[in-house]
Amino acid sequence: MLTLTEAAYLAGIIDGEGTITLSKMHLTENRRPIISIASTDKELLVYIKQLVGGYITTKKNYNPASHKDSFVLTIKNKKDIFSTLNYIVPYLRITQKKKRATLILEKYDKLTSRNGKYTPEKLVLKQQFEEEFLSIK
Repeated sequence: MLTLTEAAYLAGIIDGEGTITLSKMHLTENRRPIISIASTDKELLVYIKQLVGGYITTKKNYNPASHKDSFVLTIKNKKDIFSTLNYIVPYLRITQKKKRATLILEKYDKLTSRNGKYTPEKLVLKQQFEEEFLSIK
């Protein structure tokens, strides 16, 4: 559970350095929500990971002489994503990110089959949701 201060702080980090998107984990599956935050400050990402979960990876540094190492916190777990979005939506200021977060909270669960199998009609609705989401720029 995030405090109001933590939720507002995290929203600011996501507004500035984060991404709220839909991504495919495997070629044959539908897109699922992901939150990611890139930073050269690993300590910041470790702190956020302690708050909301996820995992941290190191990005490849092709020019270490002039670039700092960079890291990415990725949150893929559905429970962690929904919990995080519920806390931070009121504090998001970037319109695209607020709209995307709200759309996930309002529609994703209703349009997503638990077993990944869809009737043709439900598949069309799921694809329309993905198109609506990805058109938010």
